[in-house]
Amino acid sequence: MTSTQTAAAAFQISVQPSGRAFEAQAGEAILSAAIRSGVGLPYGCKDGACGSCKCKKLSGSVVHGEHQHKALSIEEEEAGYVLTCCARPLSDVVLESRQVTDESAYPIKKLPVRVSSLQRATHDVMQVQLQLPANDSFRYHAGQYIEFILRDGARRAYSMATAPHMQQGTPGVELHIRHMPGGRFTDHVFGAMKEKEILRVEGPFGSFYLREDSDKPMIFLASGTGFAPIKALIEQMQHKGITRAATLYWGARRPQDLYMDGWVRERLAAMPQLRYVPVVSDALPEDGWTGRTGFVHQAVMDDFADLSGHQVYACGAPIVVDSARVAYSAERGLPSDEFYADAFTSEADKHGG
Repeated sequence: MTSTQTAAAAFQISVQPSGRAFEAQAGEAILSAAIRSGVGLPYGCKDGACGSCKCKKLSGSVVHGEHQHKALSIEEEEAGYVLTCCARPLSDVVLESRQVTDESAYPIKKLPVRVSSLQRATHDVMQVQLQLPANDSFRYHAGQYIEFILRDGARRAYSMATAPHMQQGTPGVELHIRHMPGGRFTDHVFGAMKEKEILRVEGPFGSFYLREDSDKPMIFLASGTGFAPIKALIEQMQHKGITRAATLYWGARRPQDLYMDGWVRERLAAMPQLRYVPVVSDALPEDGWTGRTGFVHQAVMDDFADLSGHQVYACGAPIVVDSARVAYSAERGLPSDEFYADAFTSEADKHGG
């Protein structure tokens, strides 16, 4: 085979048990090929940092690009597991993966957006309202995220904090952006960004959304601004009249970091199926906090001896999401395919620093 033929090679990727199949070019990440082909595979960060896309390889061979050990360990790789976001096929490949429904494969678009408002929720969280083009429909699932495309091509991902129906009338989405001092994008958001500024985004991305074909009670687990996509799920529940029991556990360092506590309590009055457990880890005496303390994922463990009949939707810091994933499965009987997660990986997280 000539080098030209090798460069043009394409491999067949098959997904069991669904039987879906698509082609990946040599050198192309399996996940990128799946997204391009409209085949829904689970994923989160797309950077080898969160492990959301991990699945079992039944046959074939791949080579992995750079990724973090916590996302895929050497032992897991030897056992046949792959990260589709950074695994490139060397042959035809058969994967075993939980399938995301075809309905979720909304077209991924690049769009200009206008900053319509900036509001500080706390000293280090900004609520950013983005106006979308009125003549270009943008469809997404509550819980998904968009990526800002910076001038040099770098990207920054943020979950949308509003459910799709909130676009009616004025197309737009809300983001909750935490300031990471020294971070090029968030320094701009908290410093120079002004209303009416034009930015470019691409999306929707992610397989974190409400599974409406189940009647299982749900645990919503959020840490910090991981509340953003959970807020969108709650709005979706209310809009669609979903009456399944749901308990929100929201973890923060101090009480003021529960930056939309009032919003949640307003929902409680209108949604009898919703419970709310705020958890604070580093309250100071002057905070006068009398609620739950400690780690938010542990609060769920304290309240539920058995999670085998539940679904869990977890979002926020990778340490919280990873700890919950392991503990709920091993110690509380949660089926691994009923844990849906979106770990918020920063640039430092992605590069292991």
